[in-house]
Amino acid sequence: VDVRNGAILHAGPIVRDHGDDKFEMISVGPTTSMRMEKFEYEFVKQTGVRLIVGKGGMGPETTRACKDFGALHCVFPAGNAVLAATEVEEIESANWRELGMPETLWTCRVKEFGPLIVSIDAEGNNYFENKKVEYNAKKEEVLEEIYKHVSFIK
Repeated sequence: VDVRNGAILHAGPIVRDHGDDKFEMISVGPTTSMRMEKFEYEFVKQTGVRLIVGKGGMGPETTRACKDFGALHCVFPAGNAVLAATEVEEIESANWRELGMPETLWTCRVKEFGPLIVSIDAEGNNYFENKKVEYNAKKEEVLEEIYKHVSFIK
């Protein structure tokens, strides 16, 4: 399956089989991308995929892949699985169906797929990791203020 210059979605789909290789996407909820982190650099390098969509942040391998190969990682907000399915115009092919619905590689033609949040850009800027640094820099000061008002927490 050629995904060069295409997109992949880490997802858990629910698909209705209409027979004769005709399918309907019912729901396509993003799933946690981090499970793929250890494979992502080589995957992007070997496949040439340009857009990775999933749920949650990614780490250094995906960040490096995005920077080295000009790819993006985006987050599709959780809770929008049915909305995502409405963006699928057609399921063009289904590969490895013997693995079951969640593991089948569904190749879809989509309309305006989103909303998407860019979590890692093509320069290697990792939004979630940058926010963790920012949060940790402010954490102790904010916690001390909170503890003044709810001392039973500490």
